[in-house]
Amino acid sequence: MSVQFGICNFDGKPVDRLELDRVVPVLKPYGPHAQGIFYQKNVGIIYRAFHTTKEATLEHQPHVSLSGAVITWDGRLDNRSDLVRELGNELSTDSSDVSIVAAAYQHWGTQCMSRLIGDWALSVFDPGEESLILARDPIGTRPLYYFTDKEQTRWSTILDPLILFAGKSFTLSEEYVAGWLAFFPAAHLTPYVGIYSVPPSSFVWLRSAGQSQRKYWDFDPGKRIHYRVDEEYEEHFRAVFQESVHRRLRSHTPILAELSGGMDSSAIVCVADGLIASGAAEACRLDTLSYYNDSEPNWNERPYFERVEAKRGRIGCHINVGEYEFPIFDPESGGFMASPGSNRVREEGPDPFADCMKSNGNRVLLSGIGGDEVAGGVPTPIPELQDLLVSGNAVKLGEQLYAWALTKRKPWIMLFLETVRGFFPPTLVGVPRHLHAPAWLEANFVRRQRAALAGYPRRQRLFAPRPSFQENISTLDALRRQLTCSPPSSNPCCEKRYPYLDRGLLEFLYAIPREQLVRPGQRRSLMRRALAGIVPQELLNRKRKAFVVRSPMKAIARESAYLIEIGRHMLASSMGIVDQNAFCQAIQLACQRKELPVVAMIRTLAMEHWLLGIKQSYVVTNMSADCQKDVGLSLRSDDLPRPLARKNRMHTIASSLAPNDVHGSTEANTSSLDSKL
Repeated sequence: MSVQFGICNFDGKPVDRLELDRVVPVLKPYGPHAQGIFYQKNVGIIYRAFHTTKEATLEHQPHVSLSGAVITWDGRLDNRSDLVRELGNELSTDSSDVSIVAAAYQHWGTQCMSRLIGDWALSVFDPGEESLILARDPIGTRPLYYFTDKEQTRWSTILDPLILFAGKSFTLSEEYVAGWLAFFPAAHLTPYVGIYSVPPSSFVWLRSAGQSQRKYWDFDPGKRIHYRVDEEYEEHFRAVFQESVHRRLRSHTPILAELSGGMDSSAIVCVADGLIASGAAEACRLDTLSYYNDSEPNWNERPYFERVEAKRGRIGCHINVGEYEFPIFDPESGGFMASPGSNRVREEGPDPFADCMKSNGNRVLLSGIGGDEVAGGVPTPIPELQDLLVSGNAVKLGEQLYAWALTKRKPWIMLFLETVRGFFPPTLVGVPRHLHAPAWLEANFVRRQRAALAGYPRRQRLFAPRPSFQENISTLDALRRQLTCSPPSSNPCCEKRYPYLDRGLLEFLYAIPREQLVRPGQRRSLMRRALAGIVPQELLNRKRKAFVVRSPMKAIARESAYLIEIGRHMLASSMGIVDQNAFCQAIQLACQRKELPVVAMIRTLAMEHWLLGIKQSYVVTNMSADCQKDVGLSLRSDDLPRPLARKNRMHTIASSLAPNDVHGSTEANTSSLDSKL
């Protein structure tokens, strides 16, 4: 993905050109191929290009339209040919994405955004109206942040320049921290109060008179798809899934795809192979990347991804995560990390992922994130049962309760109560145990940020779209929050694409009956039926069950003395986030092999690491002098109980799992491991 940064002075004062020059070195690692600058009185915009399509190599940005609007586009436009036919003018199938977007904006104004299919982030400065429009695609796959006051607005696709060159300090967002520790923060938040992320499927309109936010598109709850027989659903699924993968094979360089032993990534690879072999795809080659860990007895992915490799006749890149320690950012090195999910600095140790991409010449990575959530990977009957309850179909409700009770091996009355429970507010019925806040967080902090710590739970509404649709949107919002927390990569430069989060595919999955996705004893029912003969049968029939990943617990137990010492002088404790005594008790429980929410623990450590870094960078104001004094104790390596340096110890523990990609559970099924690395 390419990057952009802009300054607009609504008070009319000219932009200092030196301010733009200072930003360039920060943007350059993310956009190594070309640079464009627009500079005119009170507006300055920088664009750094990372080319992933042949059309992108011909474009010049920022793009000035015929009306004078200055358009900066970071994205992949999937319905290019449709828009060219509608717009006509001087466009052709060889036109760049940004020129098509500019023509669409000229013709339809802000209404064009609902017509832009793909992954994108967009800024439009209109000199005639002295206004700035910032927008993101409906899923939120590309980041776009902004900071505004009465006189000026700054925006960027990465957080770093907004913080480093603001000329001021920011207050830490407590709600963001709470969201990060539990699941993921709300999609409009950043770690810094006053800096916001443009919400997915929305645009922010900024002018001297103020600002407004509008949603330009949303999924239609009234859209329903009904066929007579299963085969018609299967045929439709194959068509939309192939189209989704085909859109993401648009690249003038070879593409890399994650390949685990799960159905999500395997389906992407197998369908992509068929498209490339038929000549329908633009990409010339698909490479694969697989992770394994032989030290984890329950993580037996290797036989399954090797089965896919045998089918395609090519062996991909294999990375043994049990052998490598991936270095993470060290705040003592003088660098900067804008958010706790960042993992930018890799100056020490091997980086097999970067080596794989560079050796293959890859610029695009296909990811299986979202497959579990949207295609029936979680075999729960509750949304279907809630639909039947609301519709008043008592006969079918009774039949399904009985069938699912046999499958789940629990009384039907328990399933019924669980179905009804979803319509009551969380304040009345409470939240499930797996949504409880970690025990080592301060009670007052938990009380203030209960919603964020529980993943923003919602109840099903009776007089609203069908419950399964409400559940789909809630799940999609969680995925949007996860994507917003995943910053772009600069080493190596990499554009991630998500076939399961295609707008057309989601519209289909949200419109069909829930019983097509999940049936008693048949998780991913539609996907298994539709991909028979495309994905190896061993993967379609594979039994999946939850298991505990042992290596993080072992790492925590091994470094317990060091972690307890950290707990006694935690910056997060001084800020009223972590209870240091409860934190140390949790570490001791891990040593005794007691149950521990390991993902929350790793995120807590990652947050502490990040807080130490931003403290040294002086970008946050709400860190008291006492707090800084306390933290100084934990930064002295000679005070630690063992001689191993802080950086090496911290990255050993934090690299046991990738905290920005895992879900909030200590039990992760093997299909969710597609997204962990």
